[in-house]
Amino acid sequence: MTDFAYLVWDPSPSLFNFNIPILNRPILWYGFLFAFGFFVGYLVLIRLLRRYFLEEEGKGISLNALKAMVTQRAEQLTFYVILGAVVGSRLGDVLFYQNWSDLTRHPLSVIAVWEGGLASHGGAAGILIAVWLFAKRRKIPFWTAVDFTVIPTAIAAVFIRIGNFFNQEILGIPTTVQWGVIFMHPADGGAIVPRHPAQLYEAAWYLCSFFLLLWYSRRHPPFKPIGSLTGLFLLLVFGGRILIEFLKIEQSSHVWLTSLLTMGQVLSLPFIALGVWLFYRRHSARTQSSS
Repeated sequence: MTDFAYLVWDPSPSLFNFNIPILNRPILWYGFLFAFGFFVGYLVLIRLLRRYFLEEEGKGISLNALKAMVTQRAEQLTFYVILGAVVGSRLGDVLFYQNWSDLTRHPLSVIAVWEGGLASHGGAAGILIAVWLFAKRRKIPFWTAVDFTVIPTAIAAVFIRIGNFFNQEILGIPTTVQWGVIFMHPADGGAIVPRHPAQLYEAAWYLCSFFLLLWYSRRHPPFKPIGSLTGLFLLLVFGGRILIEFLKIEQSSHVWLTSLLTMGQVLSLPFIALGVWLFYRRHSARTQSSS
């Protein structure tokens, strides 16, 4: 029998060995990667918006005015997305993963985002609500605004999952594969055994989804048909999530709700259904336009 040299993973959760003044808290790898992911997403969003509005340059708008408009829209939309992601993912974790009896004893823990506990499905729902508010304020079609956000969101999710890897959370099930990882301080206090690096599986899948979405957007007129890019995003991201969940430890305290599927799989189903509906609309619109 071959002995594998498993990766032993035990990094410091802190990026630097000093605390932030006043807050008296260190900068964590997770927080840094979370913020960096959205910064990269912001840069991607600027490129996408510039491509989308480039046709406006031929309608009398100068290149400088175009750049200023794109930067302003990108900053506003990114602010809405980050706010929706943080609030939604925190509430999602509280509702679907945490023990409610603990919350009744410590109700203020609901707002303790700095202590961890963010659920990606809640973040996705929060982003949709935030983008709806943005679209309503800017008077633009809702699904057009969502189409703008999905490619930046996919790349941001890559860095967030890498942050989970540094935090030794969202653990995979025990394994004997040679690329198994031994987490020395697992966040759930579980056994110190070789595990599937499920966080890295998800990060790799989101990175592939990012490039697929980018490729798809370049092969079609800018963000048309409306909603098709969002539909593809939902099918890719949450379809992959369902598969990877089979290799993850159940994290929800409400196991009575998820006897056959994990909570992550159950919460992915509505997003997949929405993705199918959006793609069905796209094919229907194409059929009607060609008839």
